[in-house]
Amino acid sequence: MKTPNERIRKKRLAWAAILLFFAATALICWQVGIPMVRLASEPEHFRQWIEQQRLGGQLIYIGMVALQVLAAIIPGEALEIAGGYAFGALEGTILCLIGGTLGSFLVICLVRRFGMPLVELFFSQEKLHNVRFLKSSPKRTVLFLLIFMIPGTPKDLLCYFVGLTDIRLPTLMLICSLGRLPAIVTSTIGGNALGSQQYGFAVLVFIVTFLLSGSGLLLYNRICKAHNHNGKK
Repeated sequence: MKTPNERIRKKRLAWAAILLFFAATALICWQVGIPMVRLASEPEHFRQWIEQQRLGGQLIYIGMVALQVLAAIIPGEALEIAGGYAFGALEGTILCLIGGTLGSFLVICLVRRFGMPLVELFFSQEKLHNVRFLKSSPKRTVLFLLIFMIPGTPKDLLCYFVGLTDIRLPTLMLICSLGRLPAIVTSTIGGNALGSQQYGFAVLVFIVTFLLSGSGLLLYNRICKAHNHNGKK
């Protein structure tokens, strides 16, 4: 049995590790994340830069996507579009999915090690309150998959929150992979259309994506309100 001093020391070490992780994440976002998003926001420059990296370009892109998932404050849409522009729709989707899965794995492992204090570093109590039903619902596995697959839902929040559940890791990895696929596919198809100068088709893809994301976000909010309302009864 651990003594009170040992428990206090372990708790302090855990908090120190969390703060160190947050500081490192903030530094990476400042030094790497912001330049990365700026580069991805200019797809032609991004493609030229990737081509200069030769065989390492794919690995660098996978690392970028994984970093975006890990550092939840970095937006991912620009990277997904840039992936389609630089690699084409199919290869861009595969690379983006690999990076997203790797990032999800790291997030879940970290959350299961440090718990809620780590999640609260990135997300407000209000956002966490909205998805609390996913932790206790007997259908939480199916709900997580369905909500993950709806365009426009906060994938990074869900990825961090799902680590707080007791769902088995292989199942979580399947959810985080399949759930990201619809959003990745639409972004990489749009990016590929831009890269092949099919501007009319690219505009159509982005308009459809915008409408789906807006509708998905509304549906997500309704699901959260409905389940939280039922939970109060």
